[in-house]
Amino acid sequence: MSVVVSDACGWLLDSHSFINEHYVCCLTKHGCSQQSAAYTFKREYFNIERPYIVSKPTENGETGQSMHDLKTPSAVQKGKGRKRKRSLNQGELDSEVYHDKIRLLVQEGTRSLVEMSQTLGYMIGVVASKATETMTPPDCHLADMCDMAKSLHLDDGGADDACPQSIWGDDDALDLFSRLTENPRDQSCEMTLMRGRYLIPPRCKFLLSDITCTQPLRNSGETFDLIVLDPPWENKSVKRSSRYSFLPSSQLKQLPVDVLSSPECLVVTWVTNRPRHLRFVKEELYPHWGVQVLAEWLWVKVTRAGEFVFPLDSPHKKPYELMVLGRKSYNSTSSNETVATRPSPGCQRSLSSAFPKTLTLRCLELFARNLQSDWTSWGNEVLKFQHISYFTKDSTNTHQPNEEKAHITV
Repeated sequence: MSVVVSDACGWLLDSHSFINEHYVCCLTKHGCSQQSAAYTFKREYFNIERPYIVSKPTENGETGQSMHDLKTPSAVQKGKGRKRKRSLNQGELDSEVYHDKIRLLVQEGTRSLVEMSQTLGYMIGVVASKATETMTPPDCHLADMCDMAKSLHLDDGGADDACPQSIWGDDDALDLFSRLTENPRDQSCEMTLMRGRYLIPPRCKFLLSDITCTQPLRNSGETFDLIVLDPPWENKSVKRSSRYSFLPSSQLKQLPVDVLSSPECLVVTWVTNRPRHLRFVKEELYPHWGVQVLAEWLWVKVTRAGEFVFPLDSPHKKPYELMVLGRKSYNSTSSNETVATRPSPGCQRSLSSAFPKTLTLRCLELFARNLQSDWTSWGNEVLKFQHISYFTKDSTNTHQPNEEKAHITV
């Protein structure tokens, strides 16, 4: 169960446990032979034991920023700056205004969820785990492969290719770049794709392509009740780094969300802590798709002990991110904020509360970097976190939920 606790403020999720539910029974595909095994996502990726940035020590020598000793913005001591104080630009001023607006919600909402989880035995007395090897993620060349596929002028998914191709066919015949691929079975599968080993969860579909190849999604004829987007937003730090690609905001309008959304579809877009991106989504992107804003949710990131991963009032990095919820053809203009957790993975169980329990949801994630059961996923790195190197083979094939209690992200 991914939802650990919930209240009027939001949810606290166990994403690690949620991921592992998909791989309890995994068929290993080697030619015509099949073997069954269980896999778990490496728990080292969830071992956030201390904040990434620690607040300066207080008079009693303590560091960090707990839920109970947060200061008001005016009481936060600022470190010694440079000789000449830099003036804030308009974007930074807007960010401060937005932070002041939601600060109390983040502080009190997180405190409530953490305290509630502690009454159930979570986040109490977290013992530092034994030293492990430094986790070095494998090189991901999926985006480069997409570019190479475009240079080869592969077919952009014609009408004859509207039906998804199954992973249980001939591996060498799979066209991952211009056709939807699916695992229609109730078991996950370990298989070779592009000379790498990947785990494919049950009942999922995916398309490995970038924004220039969305036609296969259109040709499928399928519409979705829930669409989640996590765009690679453009900003200064991303431009300076070669590790991440980015997409200008204006190009997001090319996505066929209006065609892929069913009536009353719920559209959820992740937004960085840049007010101009938030304004673009609410004032340009959603109106372009015929989507009206419903609410703003916050993903607050904490350590295993319940501390913010960054100081709440840090001028550089905040311990939260924002997502904007909107509904297609919705008449209400009301908006509210809720402390929540990110939808990939695990948060769809929270998002599904917006739909009747009897409805079988058709869900789509755009700019995905992992797959989920009962979802269609699209992106030029859609298989990134499905690589076998992120998983550990479970020799016992036994699920142990109590050992996962400390691996919570708010």
